[in-house]
Amino acid sequence: MSALLEIRDVSKAFGGVQAVTGVSLDVQKGEILSVIGPNGAGKTTLLNMISGFYHPDTGRIALGGRDVTRLAPSRVAELGVARTFQNIALFKGMSVLDNLMLGRHVRMTSGVLKSFVYWGLAQREEITHRKRVEDIIDFLKIQDLRRRPCGSLAYGLQKRVELGRALALDPEALLLDEPMGGCNHEEKEDMARFVLDVNEEWGVTIVLIEHDMGVVMDISDRVAVLDMGAKIAEGTPDEVRADPLVIHAYLGEAKTSGNGGPRG
Repeated sequence: MSALLEIRDVSKAFGGVQAVTGVSLDVQKGEILSVIGPNGAGKTTLLNMISGFYHPDTGRIALGGRDVTRLAPSRVAELGVARTFQNIALFKGMSVLDNLMLGRHVRMTSGVLKSFVYWGLAQREEITHRKRVEDIIDFLKIQDLRRRPCGSLAYGLQKRVELGRALALDPEALLLDEPMGGCNHEEKEDMARFVLDVNEEWGVTIVLIEHDMGVVMDISDRVAVLDMGAKIAEGTPDEVRADPLVIHAYLGEAKTSGNGGPRG
Protein backbone atom coordinates (compact mmCIF):
# COMPACT_ATOMS: atom_id res chain seq x y z
CA MET A 1 0.00 0.00 0.00
CA SER A 2 1.41 3.43 -0.91
CA ALA A 3 1.46 6.02 1.85
CA LEU A 4 -0.72 9.13 1.71
CA LEU A 5 2.06 11.10 3.41
CA GLU A 6 5.72 10.26 2.90
CA ILE A 7 8.26 12.03 5.08
CA ARG A 8 11.85 11.28 4.11
CA ASP A 9 14.86 12.21 6.24
CA VAL A 10 13.60 15.70 7.16
CA SER A 11 15.67 17.97 9.39
CA LYS A 12 15.07 21.48 10.72
CA ALA A 13 17.30 23.77 12.77
CA PHE A 14 16.60 27.16 14.31
CA GLY A 15 19.87 29.00 14.79
CA GLY A 16 22.12 26.54 16.58
CA VAL A 17 19.25 24.39 17.82
CA GLN A 18 18.46 21.22 15.89
CA ALA A 19 14.69 20.77 16.32
CA VAL A 20 14.25 17.74 14.01
CA THR A 21 17.02 15.45 12.79
CA GLY A 22 16.63 12.99 9.90
CA VAL A 23 13.05 11.89 10.63
CA SER A 24 11.31 9.55 8.19
CA LEU A 25 7.67 8.47 8.45
CA ASP A 26 4.99 6.95 6.24
CA VAL A 27 1.38 7.79 7.05
CA GLN A 28 -0.97 5.27 5.45
CA LYS A 29 -4.29 6.41 4.01
CA GLY A 30 -7.09 6.02 6.54
CA GLU A 31 -4.99 5.51 9.67
CA ILE A 32 -4.54 7.42 12.91
CA LEU A 33 -0.83 7.94 13.54
CA SER A 34 0.11 9.54 16.86
CA VAL A 35 3.43 11.34 17.32
CA ILE A 36 4.55 11.42 20.94
CA GLY A 37 7.64 12.46 22.85
CA PRO A 38 8.88 14.62 25.72
CA ASN A 39 8.80 18.40 25.76
CA GLY A 40 10.99 19.82 23.00
CA ALA A 41 11.13 16.54 21.04
CA GLY A 42 10.28 18.26 17.72
CA LYS A 43 6.67 17.13 17.34
CA THR A 44 5.10 20.49 16.45
CA THR A 45 8.03 21.36 14.19
CA LEU A 46 7.34 18.15 12.26
CA LEU A 47 3.66 19.11 11.84
CA ASN A 48 4.69 22.60 10.75
CA MET A 49 6.88 21.10 8.02
CA ILE A 50 4.09 18.81 6.78
CA SER A 51 1.66 21.75 6.58
CA GLY A 52 4.13 24.10 4.90
CA PHE A 53 4.56 26.56 7.80
CA TYR A 54 8.22 25.56 7.92
CA HIS A 55 10.29 24.15 5.09
CA PRO A 56 12.79 21.45 6.05
CA ASP A 57 16.50 22.21 5.73
CA THR A 58 16.98 18.73 4.28
CA GLY A 59 14.70 15.90 3.20
CA ARG A 60 11.44 15.58 1.29
CA ILE A 61 7.70 15.48 2.03
CA ALA A 62 5.17 14.03 -0.43
CA LEU A 63 1.37 13.97 -0.34
CA GLY A 64 -0.22 11.29 -2.51
CA GLY A 65 3.07 10.95 -4.38
CA ARG A 66 3.33 14.70 -5.06
CA ASP A 67 6.30 16.63 -3.66
CA VAL A 68 5.01 19.33 -1.29
CA THR A 69 8.32 20.06 0.48
CA ARG A 70 8.58 23.69 -0.64
CA LEU A 71 4.93 24.60 -1.09
CA ALA A 72 3.29 27.46 0.81
CA PRO A 73 0.79 26.57 3.57
CA SER A 74 -2.13 27.81 1.45
CA ARG A 75 -1.17 25.46 -1.38
CA VAL A 76 -0.72 22.50 0.97
CA ALA A 77 -4.21 23.26 2.35
CA GLU A 78 -5.65 23.34 -1.18
CA LEU A 79 -4.17 19.88 -1.75
CA GLY A 80 -6.09 18.54 1.25
CA VAL A 81 -4.06 19.00 4.44
CA ALA A 82 -5.80 20.74 7.36
CA ARG A 83 -4.54 21.31 10.89
CA THR A 84 -5.37 22.57 14.34
CA PHE A 85 -2.94 24.39 16.61
CA GLN A 86 -1.57 23.80 20.10
CA ASN A 87 -2.71 27.32 21.00
CA ILE A 88 -6.23 27.95 19.73
CA ALA A 89 -6.14 30.10 16.58
CA LEU A 90 -9.81 31.03 16.21
CA PHE A 91 -11.10 34.54 15.51
CA LYS A 92 -12.50 35.14 18.98
CA GLY A 93 -14.82 38.04 18.05
CA MET A 94 -16.44 36.13 15.19
CA SER A 95 -19.26 33.63 15.53
CA VAL A 96 -18.81 29.87 15.43
CA LEU A 97 -20.56 29.81 12.04
CA ASP A 98 -18.31 32.51 10.56
CA ASN A 99 -15.16 30.78 11.82
CA LEU A 100 -16.25 27.55 10.13
CA MET A 101 -17.16 29.38 6.91
CA LEU A 102 -13.61 30.77 6.89
CA GLY A 103 -12.42 27.17 6.86
CA ARG A 104 -14.18 26.75 3.51
CA HIS A 105 -12.31 29.58 1.80
CA VAL A 106 -9.86 27.36 -0.13
CA ARG A 107 -12.84 25.43 -1.55
CA MET A 108 -14.54 28.58 -2.89
CA THR A 109 -14.05 29.18 -6.61
CA SER A 110 -16.06 32.40 -7.04
CA GLY A 111 -13.67 35.32 -6.78
CA VAL A 112 -14.77 38.94 -6.31
CA LEU A 113 -15.06 39.65 -10.05
CA LYS A 114 -17.00 36.44 -10.70
CA SER A 115 -19.30 37.33 -7.84
CA PHE A 116 -20.26 40.58 -9.56
CA VAL A 117 -20.59 39.09 -13.04
CA TYR A 118 -22.16 35.78 -12.06
CA TRP A 119 -24.14 36.66 -8.94
CA GLY A 120 -26.25 33.49 -9.19
CA LEU A 121 -23.17 31.27 -9.35
CA ALA A 122 -21.70 32.88 -6.24
CA GLN A 123 -25.01 32.57 -4.39
CA ARG A 124 -25.33 28.88 -5.24
CA GLU A 125 -21.76 28.26 -4.14
CA GLU A 126 -22.40 30.07 -0.85
CA ILE A 127 -25.46 27.88 -0.20
CA THR A 128 -23.43 24.72 -0.90
CA HIS A 129 -20.65 25.77 1.48
CA ARG A 130 -23.13 26.83 4.15
CA LYS A 131 -24.78 23.39 3.97
CA ARG A 132 -21.42 21.68 4.45
CA VAL A 133 -20.67 23.87 7.47
CA GLU A 134 -24.09 23.10 8.97
CA ASP A 135 -23.33 19.37 8.56
CA ILE A 136 -20.12 19.87 10.56
CA ILE A 137 -21.98 21.85 13.23
CA ASP A 138 -24.44 18.97 13.57
CA PHE A 139 -21.62 16.41 13.65
CA LEU A 140 -19.84 18.28 16.47
CA LYS A 141 -23.11 18.82 18.37
CA ILE A 142 -22.71 22.62 18.60
CA GLN A 143 -26.02 23.57 16.97
CA ASP A 144 -27.00 25.95 19.78
CA LEU A 145 -23.63 27.75 19.60
CA ARG A 146 -23.55 28.68 15.91
CA ARG A 147 -24.22 32.41 16.51
CA ARG A 148 -22.08 32.73 19.64
CA PRO A 149 -18.73 34.58 19.46
CA CYS A 150 -15.96 31.99 19.81
CA GLY A 151 -14.30 33.99 22.56
CA SER A 152 -17.34 33.51 24.79
CA LEU A 153 -17.15 29.71 24.69
CA ALA A 154 -15.59 27.40 27.26
CA TYR A 155 -12.08 26.24 26.36
CA GLY A 156 -13.13 22.69 25.45
CA LEU A 157 -15.83 24.03 23.10
CA GLN A 158 -13.31 26.33 21.43
CA LYS A 159 -11.15 23.26 20.78
CA ARG A 160 -14.20 21.61 19.19
CA VAL A 161 -14.84 24.64 16.96
CA GLU A 162 -11.21 24.64 15.86
CA LEU A 163 -11.58 20.99 14.87
CA GLY A 164 -14.69 22.00 12.92
CA ARG A 165 -12.84 24.73 11.06
CA ALA A 166 -10.17 22.22 10.02
CA LEU A 167 -12.89 19.77 8.90
CA ALA A 168 -14.51 22.53 6.82
CA LEU A 169 -11.57 22.16 4.44
CA ASP A 170 -12.75 18.61 3.66
CA PRO A 171 -9.20 17.37 4.22
CA GLU A 172 -7.64 14.11 3.16
CA ALA A 173 -5.11 14.47 5.99
CA LEU A 174 -5.84 16.16 9.30
CA LEU A 175 -2.99 17.27 11.55
CA LEU A 176 -4.06 17.67 15.18
CA ASP A 177 -1.65 19.42 17.56
CA GLU A 178 -2.75 18.60 21.11
CA PRO A 179 -6.51 18.71 20.47
CA MET A 180 -7.14 17.63 24.08
CA GLY A 181 -4.55 19.88 25.72
CA GLY A 182 -6.06 21.87 28.59
CA CYS A 183 -9.34 19.93 28.48
CA ASN A 184 -10.97 18.20 31.42
CA HIS A 185 -11.70 14.47 31.45
CA GLU A 186 -15.17 14.77 29.89
CA GLU A 187 -13.94 17.14 27.16
CA LYS A 188 -11.09 14.74 26.35
CA GLU A 189 -13.54 11.85 25.99
CA ASP A 190 -15.72 13.93 23.67
CA MET A 191 -12.77 14.99 21.53
CA ALA A 192 -11.42 11.41 21.32
CA ARG A 193 -14.82 10.25 20.09
CA PHE A 194 -14.95 12.99 17.45
CA VAL A 195 -11.43 12.15 16.25
CA LEU A 196 -12.37 8.47 15.92
CA ASP A 197 -15.60 9.30 14.10
CA VAL A 198 -13.82 11.64 11.66
CA ASN A 199 -11.39 8.82 10.90
CA GLU A 200 -13.87 5.93 10.71
CA GLU A 201 -16.97 7.60 9.23
CA TRP A 202 -15.35 10.22 7.00
CA GLY A 203 -12.21 8.26 6.10
CA VAL A 204 -9.87 11.12 7.03
CA THR A 205 -6.22 10.23 7.69
CA ILE A 206 -5.08 11.71 11.01
CA VAL A 207 -1.68 12.65 12.42
CA LEU A 208 -2.11 13.38 16.12
CA ILE A 209 0.17 14.99 18.69
CA GLU A 210 -1.17 14.27 22.16
CA HIS A 211 0.26 14.00 25.69
CA ASP A 212 -2.54 11.95 27.22
CA MET A 213 -1.06 8.48 26.86
CA GLY A 214 -4.36 6.77 27.61
CA VAL A 215 -5.97 8.51 24.64
CA VAL A 216 -2.99 7.83 22.38
CA MET A 217 -2.92 4.11 23.18
CA ASP A 218 -6.70 3.78 22.83
CA ILE A 219 -7.30 5.46 19.47
CA SER A 220 -4.06 5.14 17.47
CA ASP A 221 -3.36 2.58 14.77
CA ARG A 222 0.35 3.33 15.03
CA VAL A 223 2.57 5.50 17.22
CA ALA A 224 5.85 7.23 16.36
CA VAL A 225 8.09 8.47 19.15
CA LEU A 226 10.44 11.46 18.90
CA ASP A 227 13.13 12.33 21.41
CA MET A 228 15.47 15.32 21.03
CA GLY A 229 14.40 15.71 17.40
CA ALA A 230 15.03 12.11 16.30
CA LYS A 231 12.64 9.19 15.83
CA ILE A 232 13.48 6.53 18.40
CA ALA A 233 10.55 4.12 17.90
CA GLU A 234 7.57 3.39 15.67
CA GLY A 235 4.92 0.67 15.77
CA THR A 236 1.58 -0.37 17.18
CA PRO A 237 0.58 1.05 20.57
CA ASP A 238 1.49 -2.27 22.23
CA GLU A 239 4.91 -2.37 20.55
CA VAL A 240 5.70 1.21 21.50
CA ARG A 241 4.45 0.77 25.06
CA ALA A 242 6.91 -2.11 25.54
CA ASP A 243 9.93 -0.43 23.90
CA PRO A 244 12.70 0.21 26.48
CA LEU A 245 13.84 3.39 24.71
CA VAL A 246 10.31 4.78 24.87
CA ILE A 247 9.86 3.84 28.51
CA HIS A 248 13.07 5.68 29.33
CA ALA A 249 12.48 8.73 27.14
CA TYR A 250 8.78 9.31 27.57
CA LEU A 251 6.55 6.81 29.32
CA GLY A 252 8.90 6.58 32.29
CA GLU A 253 8.59 10.33 32.77
CA ALA A 254 4.83 10.07 32.42
CA LYS A 255 4.67 7.54 35.23
CA THR A 256 6.35 9.98 37.60
CA SER A 257 4.70 13.16 36.38
CA GLY A 258 1.29 12.39 37.85
CA ASN A 259 -0.58 14.24 35.11
CA GLY A 260 -0.41 11.99 32.06
CA GLY A 261 2.99 13.08 30.81
CA PRO A 262 5.23 16.11 30.29
CA ARG A 263 3.93 19.10 28.41
CA GLY A 264 5.19 20.57 25.17
